[in-house]
Order: sequence, then C-alpha cells, then structure tokens
Amino acid sequence: MIRRLAVYCGARDGRDSRYQEAAHKLGLAMANHQIELVYGGGQYGLMGAVAQGVLDGHGVVHGVITKQLAGRGVTMANVTDLHLVDSMDTRKEMMMKLADGMLALPGGLGTLEEISQAASWMTLGDNEKPVAFYNLNDFYAPLRDLLTEMNKAGFLEQRYLTSLYFSADFEQILHFMNGYQAPLRRQYKDKK
Repeated sequence: MIRRLAVYCGARDGRDSRYQEAAHKLGLAMANHQIELVYGGGQYGLMGAVAQGVLDGHGVVHGVITKQLAGRGVTMANVTDLHLVDSMDTRKEMMMKLADGMLALPGGLGTLEEISQAASWMTLGDNEKPVAFYNLNDFYAPLRDLLTEMNKAGFLEQRYLTSLYFSADFEQILHFMNGYQAPLRRQYKDKK
C-alpha cells in the first residue's frame, strides 16, 4: 500500500501553465488519499507546486535537499520535515528509502536521471518499489517509445518494460502501484 510517494519533477514552471496546475492538483489528491509526499525539498517550479498542493490539502511533506541547494535559497520553508544531505546521490537514495513508490511528473534532466535510476535499479533487484510516469499531455510518450524500442532491440526485457507504468490519471497510477509485484531481477548466464 502506498503511504509515501516520491515525486520527481522540474524545479522550473515549464512553458505550459497546465503543468503547474496538474502538479498542485496531484498534491491535493495525494493529501486526500493520505499519501505523504517525499520530494527534493524545493519551493520553485513543479516541485513547489506539488508540495504546496499537499500542504494545502493538510498533508505531510518530506523534503530531501542537498546542503549546496539549501545554501542557494531554494528550500521550501514550510515542509513538514526537511532532510539536509551532502550529495545528490545521498538525496536519491534517501528519497527511494523513504517512499513506497516513485512517480515522475514532467521535468528536465534531473527528473529523468532520478526516475531512470529507480527504474534501472529495478532490473538489478535493488528497487522492489513501483515506478510510474505521470504522462500529462503525453509528455513521457517519447520515453515510452524509446523503452519499447530498447525492448524490441533486445536490451530491455519485457518484464521490466511492463513494470513501468505511464498514465495521466492519478487513480490509475495508484491502482497500479498498490497492486505492484516487483519483477524477477535480471539473471546472467555463464558464457564458456
């Protein structure tokens, strides 16, 4: 059962205001379902919008931010609790540890890196938690197509492809996550 959800997303607003609105709405929905937010601790962009949505819904927000970013003034001041860490690697590991599942909203390279690590660790057996993409306005359709191509080319097993979920409907994402069974980790055969 998903009680805490790690949400990775942009620290920028994006050009389309629908992304900001959707992030805030997602935060409200999380609070309504009594799902706590685990996120990067920032006050700007979609990160700030989703956190504010959870707070507006009287929910719980766990921020995990590097000391470097906190020193640059990006921290959201009114999160429920804030973890200051030394590095981005520690931040990613802590967010995955604190959460019951990982969800990517639209974002840039940092968002892609974080959700890709969660998905990659699934293939290694180091992440048994669900990974999903909030596919607002088909934002993640090109990534879904690339993953499908990786599968066709023999680089990504079908069980991992089908273990990643793409939807713009939070209720469907929750249904997927609450029924998730981690795939068997990748096995290697000895070549002689």
